[in-house]
Amino acid sequence: MAVNRIKGAFAVPRKGETFELRAGLVSQYAYERKEAIQKTIMSMTLGKDVSALFPDVLKNIATADLDQKKLVYLYLIAVGYLLGIVLTMALFRNYAKSHPDLCILAVNTFVQDSEDPNPLVRALAIRTMGCIRVDKMVDYMEEPLRKTLRDESPYVRKTAAICVAKLFDLNPTMCLENGFLETLQEMIGDPNPMVVANSVTALAEINEAAPETKALRVTPAHLKKMLMALNECTEWGRVTILSTLADYKAQDMKESEHICERVSPQFQHVNPSVVLAAVKVVFLHMKYVNADLTKQYLKKMAPPLVTLVASAPEVQYVALRNIDLLLQAKPDILSKELRVFFCKYNDPPYVKLQKLEIMVRIANDKNVDQLLAELKEYALEVDMDFVRRAVKAIGQAAIKIESASEKCVNTLLDLIATKVNYVVQEAIVVIKDIFRKYPGYEGIIPTLCKYIDELDEPEARGALIWIVGEYAEKISNADEILTGFVEGFMEEFTQVQLQILTAVVKLFLKKPDNNQSLVQKVLQQATAENDNPDIRDRAYVYWRLLSGDLQVAK
Repeated sequence: MAVNRIKGAFAVPRKGETFELRAGLVSQYAYERKEAIQKTIMSMTLGKDVSALFPDVLKNIATADLDQKKLVYLYLIAVGYLLGIVLTMALFRNYAKSHPDLCILAVNTFVQDSEDPNPLVRALAIRTMGCIRVDKMVDYMEEPLRKTLRDESPYVRKTAAICVAKLFDLNPTMCLENGFLETLQEMIGDPNPMVVANSVTALAEINEAAPETKALRVTPAHLKKMLMALNECTEWGRVTILSTLADYKAQDMKESEHICERVSPQFQHVNPSVVLAAVKVVFLHMKYVNADLTKQYLKKMAPPLVTLVASAPEVQYVALRNIDLLLQAKPDILSKELRVFFCKYNDPPYVKLQKLEIMVRIANDKNVDQLLAELKEYALEVDMDFVRRAVKAIGQAAIKIESASEKCVNTLLDLIATKVNYVVQEAIVVIKDIFRKYPGYEGIIPTLCKYIDELDEPEARGALIWIVGEYAEKISNADEILTGFVEGFMEEFTQVQLQILTAVVKLFLKKPDNNQSLVQKVLQQATAENDNPDIRDRAYVYWRLLSGDLQVAK
């Protein structure tokens, strides 16, 4: 055993994986070379560094074997995407110096393949040239790109269209000088829907990167071709076309109606991105159609939007955000679909919070009882952030629906009665906002005052102090409550100190006989002992105000 260990220690080390792959790449047997290229690409997808094999893979580019050629091209494209512009350029420069013959071989092969009888090879060549983001490669792209943009095969044309956007990113001047943007604009009128979609995609990308080019100018003729291509191109092509239609300014009501009519069938598409893009187009263009058509399109929008809410959480969240934006303009679209937005136990927090916002937005007189019952259930859950947001939603419903304000206040009182600390504190904050709009609920103030000693959050303490100051004349022991806060004035947070200042001044103006010493004490602390400029400035303002006529101060 010991002898074997010693032999093992001094044995020649095994060759690494890179060595084996290199041996396969330079093998005299075609099947071994192909297999080695496959393994190299597989290693790359697993995150392994195979850049050292670059020249060995590149040697296999000049071959009549279509599968092998595809694999080499795939490797080069992957290198371009994984390494990025800077590293790819460095890699090519490095091997251009050490293996100049290989780089010339690669470029010549690209150019030759761009004229190959097989359209798949032509498309693959121009696609790879666009993905290898190296300045030197750009010089050789001009002629192949010009030819492939006019190619007889729509597959080659659609690939070349995307290549123009990639070239523009590297060398905008070349694109402009050679008229590639004008060619792309002409290609929007191509009879093949895939070519139309890719041309629009490329122009949209260029227009976003360089708005001064005004690359994407949609004419009525372009509009007609885009609408015709909409039902026949891929789902991502549809998204691009729909996004372009959303930005298009219709010339008249008839054109808007035509756009809505052709786009509305996309509501039934299986891809959520297509559905949302279609909803956006119709929503923007239906402003210019008559009221009856608008109602029809709003009815058509509801079912697909509801369907999206049942998607995976990530898709659901994007859908909910879009639905929220739509509801801001048209809150009645989903007014009958409140139950769809009820939170499920396994919804992620970000989905739950978004659903709460939407439920409040579609709340009305008819569904408010159902909403309050659901929100009350949420307020008894264990997730503190979600509970606080549910309590806040009850207050928002009260402010939005005046007829339901009493029900909302009673629901909040029921929650306060649970004596759960964070629920009580959030409820008091919410009730303060309700008091601002509906001052007639002062009867509940004694209930709120019972929890003064339990409030430890600045926002909740500030809310209760505001209530005491605002209704000081109706609270028999308001001076005692505020005296307790004044005693600990210097230990409070800034927002609480500001509320104490204002509440004591209000108390003094309403009951001046008994509270002069209290107001003097708090103003003295705020001006002489406090370092916060906001506190001191407000205290000085109040002091000057109270130094004059109290009737004017009121």
